[in-house]
Amino acid sequence: MRPQRTIAQSAQLGGVGIHTGQSGTVTFLPAPENHGIVFVRSDLPGRPRVRVRPENAMYDPKAGRRTILAEDGVQVHTMEHVLATVSGLGIDNVVIETSTMEIIEPEDGSALAFAQQLREARIVDQNALRKHLKISRPVSLREGPIELTAVPSDRFRITFTIDYDHPAVGAQTITFDVEEEAFVREIAPARTFVLQRDVEALQAQGLIKGGTLSNAVVIGDAGVVNDGGLRFPNEFVRHKVLDLLGDLTLLGAPLQGHVIAFRSGHSTHVEFVKKLAREVPRAGRRAGRPPGEWDITAVMDIMPHRYPFLLVDRILELEEGKRVVGQKNVTINEPFFQGHFPGHPVMPGVLIIEAMAQTGGVLLLNMVENPTGKLVYFIGIDNAKFRRPVLPGDVVRFEMTLEKLKGRICRMSGKAFVDGHLVCEAMLTSSIVEE
Repeated sequence: MRPQRTIAQSAQLGGVGIHTGQSGTVTFLPAPENHGIVFVRSDLPGRPRVRVRPENAMYDPKAGRRTILAEDGVQVHTMEHVLATVSGLGIDNVVIETSTMEIIEPEDGSALAFAQQLREARIVDQNALRKHLKISRPVSLREGPIELTAVPSDRFRITFTIDYDHPAVGAQTITFDVEEEAFVREIAPARTFVLQRDVEALQAQGLIKGGTLSNAVVIGDAGVVNDGGLRFPNEFVRHKVLDLLGDLTLLGAPLQGHVIAFRSGHSTHVEFVKKLAREVPRAGRRAGRPPGEWDITAVMDIMPHRYPFLLVDRILELEEGKRVVGQKNVTINEPFFQGHFPGHPVMPGVLIIEAMAQTGGVLLLNMVENPTGKLVYFIGIDNAKFRRPVLPGDVVRFEMTLEKLKGRICRMSGKAFVDGHLVCEAMLTSSIVEE
């Protein structure tokens, strides 16, 4: 049950846009719970905002090797290193003010300065729980030799493979678990790189106006041109992980899944983010799911129950950390009607209570960062009352409200309705346990 995070105070860095060559600043400011990551163009009248969301992500071939966010005609360019840092440090809510259209690069062309400044601003926990996008089945994108795949995992992991036709680079592969300390140590220091043979062509396109040997690694025919060489033997693929992590942050919520990339770049990253945004809701997106998307498949993604004891067909509403509304369509085919009672079918009261508890279990497990392998156990039922029988053909609406949560123990008040009439109510106490 990982809380959301922001920073305790502001932080600012200056630098130069690597493509535009414009000098400017980027300022990080604290943001409230559920705010998300938002850029503010402080150089424009009205200080317009650009939200980090998949629908705002774009790639322009004319703009070159950079990711772009655009909202209501306002653009922010080359923000991938900043977003990778925010994601790598586990920050959920932050305002990022930029004095130029293109986010500046710190002096060395890596994300380390961003990470250091944000840590000095103190990363603090907030009260609301973090919302993940959970990958529950594979999602893939292929374009020729380029491939991106997201598969289920109990953590956020990235595997990246590069394969350059250059002896100083060649093929490199790395697997990285996205975690704060490892990010600062292993990924943030990896610098932007470019092949010297591509520099003239990029300059002819009006790009890399701010690029120097100070903020990029240049690879000549004989190897690295920069004094001091590389920071890691595989610094190139580490930097590609940095770029991909930044682009995946465009989803607007952290992933729980393993992303495997082969020879990909910003253009395919943006396409993949948009594909994930379309398909992850059907593949098990948990928090923030609008009504209608919590169908039986989604319920089964999070709940361990199966036939004949899964007693919730759909989640109609879910307000994270507060309440949940579920639905059960009762048919004559329910196995319990064979014996309860022959010739007079009535849904057992204990199963109505069980269905209420399962509805509450969706709310509770949705709050757990990794619900796989966890169960919700009853530890108390109080003040249970049954007002009228539930019969075949009834559609039962379960309304569960979280009254108290302490550690892994929760207390919920529940009511069940048929056609607006109260059929059952109870106070339920449950606990999350390992399977």
